Amino acid sequence: MPARSGNQYLQTLRENSAEVWLEGERVPDVTSHPGLRRGAQSVASLYDLQLDPSVPDEMTYTSPTSGDPVGMSFIVPSALEDLENRRKMMTQWARTSGGMLGRTPDYLNVILMACAEASSFFGGNSPEFSQNAIDYYQHARENDLALTHTLINVRRTRSALGTTGTDEDVALHITEQRDDGIVVKGARVLATLGPLSDEIMVFPSTVLQTTEDAWRYAFAFCIPCNTPGLKFVCRESFDIGRSTFDHPLGSRFEEMDSIVVFDDVFVPWERVYLSGDIELCNTVFAATGSETHMMHQVITKNVVKSEFLLGVAGLMVESLGSGGIPQVQERVAELILDMGVMKACLRASEADARIDQWGVMSPDRDHLDVARNLFPRMYPRMTELIQLLGSSSLMMLPTEADFQSPIESEVNDILSTEDFTGLQRVKIFRLAWDIAASSFGSRQALYERFFFGDPTRRAISLYNSYDRQPVMDRVKEFLELG
Repeated sequence: MPARSGNQYLQTLRENSAEVWLEGERVPDVTSHPGLRRGAQSVASLYDLQLDPSVPDEMTYTSPTSGDPVGMSFIVPSALEDLENRRKMMTQWARTSGGMLGRTPDYLNVILMACAEASSFFGGNSPEFSQNAIDYYQHARENDLALTHTLINVRRTRSALGTTGTDEDVALHITEQRDDGIVVKGARVLATLGPLSDEIMVFPSTVLQTTEDAWRYAFAFCIPCNTPGLKFVCRESFDIGRSTFDHPLGSRFEEMDSIVVFDDVFVPWERVYLSGDIELCNTVFAATGSETHMMHQVITKNVVKSEFLLGVAGLMVESLGSGGIPQVQERVAELILDMGVMKACLRASEADARIDQWGVMSPDRDHLDVARNLFPRMYPRMTELIQLLGSSSLMMLPTEADFQSPIESEVNDILSTEDFTGLQRVKIFRLAWDIAASSFGSRQALYERFFFGDPTRRAISLYNSYDRQPVMDRVKEFLELG
């Protein structure tokens, strides 16, 4: 199958229905459920964009195996131009939601690509896993799959004892090894887009300790979301059935987060990447380069999100006529700085891109690491700036129904400004509310805070990985300390 359409994506979800639980009830069809269907439609629109005749060259490339057009996010970058083309495609997808869909399929597509190109890593101790990595990447590419993933074991405690992630009764672990595969049991978090995905990629936990039973928790595999024994337990939906006027973001971009429960799930060997090898599991992301390509996708999304918030802030200021106030100018300038830093890091990562050990043109990791450490701090402040710019106007928010009622002309007149009708003003500020004050917006802020995990651990990782020696040597030379 070449790059598929939105209807094909939705039809696949209907035909291969996963076990999804939402508010105590099993969801028979996510494409029709009121809390999930509009999120599914938004993902479908991404697939339709791939086939849009006005942008085909940016969205697809020719498959090296089938000769069909396939999604650009699957491309193996061999030159800088490939990275730039992939970034343009990812930007197109991100702009459909203003960056509010954080786990669009391109997120995992770039990871699959890097794993396939580093296939010999997976075959270090089990040669058959090397081919598995290649085969699965090609399977996902040629079928244009939407994947979710899960990384973290459920833990009963966050004490030092619990940091191994191996609480035997809840952590995902191997219960049986058979001639034809493995059987796993336990729970993982947090599968964003899980109910709206075709398959799930189970990443290895990268904090495994060398203990007698640690091999049971060391694995990586990909399986269909409708595999028997696999279920997704969702949080409540932030699509509460309101119109796109009233909730312009929550009504469209509910990508859903879920706990994944594995109840004696069978995984055939051909779907396994790693099994039982603690060292490989602990080093997989850095060793394969997959983390760097994942960061490239994420920071591309963050650039779009920063631009979106700046655009909203600009319309807020314009509608209120507050652009001459120094405090307002300072707050908008801060949003400009945030956006500029994200853009600079992204473009610098491409400017300093190099062919990695696997023969893949890879963005510079250092620049992306800076961006991924900054954005979790930036984004909550960005939403606070939206609140400060809006002040009481974020409370003066009649609903769409008010503009379709006998008092429409009165409400429109009261809320009109020099350049905007009351209806236009309310549309702008309902969007600002959904960014900065609604349940959907609060989830976005929390999501960005912890997208890459605990901020302190991310900072420690940057401290340990960044090569400071060249700049230290220059200072030593300046001081003649050599």
